[in-house]
Amino acid sequence: MSYSIFSLVRNAIDYHQNWQKAWRNPDPKREYDVIIIGGGGHGLGAAWYLARDHGITNVAVLEKGWLGGGNTARNTMTIRDNYIRSASVPFHRESMKLWRGLSRDLNYNVMLHERGMITFLQSGSGVSHARRMADTMSVFDSEYIMLPLDELRRRVPFFSDTARMPIIGAVYHRKIAMARHDAVAWGYARAADKRGVDIIQNCEVTGILREGNRVTGVDTSRGVIKAKKIGMAVAGHGSVVAEMAGIRLPLETWPLQALVSTPVKPVLNEIFVVDGFHNYFMQSDKGELVVGGVTDPYPSYAQRGSPQVTEHVIEGLVDVFPVFKRMKFMRQWAGMLDITYDNSPIISGTSLEGFYIDVAGSGGFKTTPVAAKMHADLIANDRPHPLIEEFGLNRFQTGRLLVEGGVDANR
Repeated sequence: MSYSIFSLVRNAIDYHQNWQKAWRNPDPKREYDVIIIGGGGHGLGAAWYLARDHGITNVAVLEKGWLGGGNTARNTMTIRDNYIRSASVPFHRESMKLWRGLSRDLNYNVMLHERGMITFLQSGSGVSHARRMADTMSVFDSEYIMLPLDELRRRVPFFSDTARMPIIGAVYHRKIAMARHDAVAWGYARAADKRGVDIIQNCEVTGILREGNRVTGVDTSRGVIKAKKIGMAVAGHGSVVAEMAGIRLPLETWPLQALVSTPVKPVLNEIFVVDGFHNYFMQSDKGELVVGGVTDPYPSYAQRGSPQVTEHVIEGLVDVFPVFKRMKFMRQWAGMLDITYDNSPIISGTSLEGFYIDVAGSGGFKTTPVAAKMHADLIANDRPHPLIEEFGLNRFQTGRLLVEGGVDANR
């Protein structure tokens, strides 16, 4: 069933008692053409693009928990394309393009809206880095504007001029947006299911089955499932699942935490980054102040983070915006980032034939549609799309790394 004003009116008359289920809950079949490990936005998206773009519908998405309950739900919903490498910018620009049409493509409202982002600059090196990024973005026809201090005061009149690290300017990127993270997962799930993809929840993969140098299936908590090809999109657990296939990935897993205040009236439209403190904040549609910062200073699989980072994040916020000193925070969480050694994604085939990986690099929500689409294209055609040729796993052997300097506080 398609969502529309007519279906909304029809179901309102029935007191919303007769909506169809958004997706099925099937038992796993014995064999599929493709298995996707991971039921977040990247995994569900890859399954949908396989079905829509390549006609491959005998696909299963295996999720160890419930849909939208992993790292997809543990981010701050920011979507941006301000990077500095010649391979990174087109990739993220294409993602922004796909985001803008995603609700229409999925027939599901992912609540995308452009907010813009203002980065406060507090040092000469910060200004130099921002100018370099602005020059790079202009090559790719992206608006990235340096703001002098007087213009910044006009746009944001209530930041502090007496911060310990004085504000000396800012940079504004108008096209940065936000989307509802769980709606993205649910939209992809519904669309994939409609095309015949089996979405199997509470099905943990415990082993990758092989014959020689080729995958043959997976061992799971619900039994053995055979497959000709396997895609991996397991944010925060990439190295764990790859190890099941005998592959060691060049990455570390770090917790990245955020916190949310009690709701207040709308006072902020843009997303703000404080360069000197490496933190960021925005106001949600419900009026909550959403605040985040850098990763914890150690690898971990704990989804809680450390109090030191929370203290640092709040310290930077109230130093620049003392008006928020009396805010009360009501919850805190942490997601897990699979960070590659060069802070760029890996979307690649592997030395094991039929096994493909999508590892998000510096944080994957913003890349969801393009990474999922490229992952599906890679699985279907057994060769990388030109957009991801430089994101191959072999770059860590050849030394042709993509050291991405556009990765900062707003991961």
